[in-house]
Amino acid sequence: MKIENLNPPTNRHDTVLPLPLEVRADAWAVDAACSGNPGPMEYQAIDLATGAQVFHYGPVHGTNNIGEFLAIVHALALAWQQGLHNKTIYSDSYNAILWVQKRKCKTKLERNPQTEQLFQIILRAENWLQTHNFRNPIIKWETSKWGEVPADFGRK
Repeated sequence: MKIENLNPPTNRHDTVLPLPLEVRADAWAVDAACSGNPGPMEYQAIDLATGAQVFHYGPVHGTNNIGEFLAIVHALALAWQQGLHNKTIYSDSYNAILWVQKRKCKTKLERNPQTEQLFQIILRAENWLQTHNFRNPIIKWETSKWGEVPADFGRK
């Protein structure tokens, strides 16, 4: 998915997106969407300089908070793999940012045969967080000031 851009903003030359001046363009924005909670969940990242989709995962049966958490970890792991150790990651989920800082997904989702695949992914993400000393800034996207995060799925 590529965000359609009519014209690059006139006040910035580092992005094709209409980003506020306080938002870094050399960054990725992540977001998740869930139809029902729990329900079909997916997440993605968007490059804020180009508007291009960096990655997309899902849908799988889960919750929005799990998707937000996994989106941040996925972004961190991909940035690590690509040597982008200072790449900023924006997320509009305070809970997910806290879970990443604590290196633990604090979900209350029931573990059962329907969710087992997702729990294996959560365990892999937690293990990655515990074994990698990432230094990427993870910044809370301020929706009330900046509008929806560019990775938003637009289903509200």
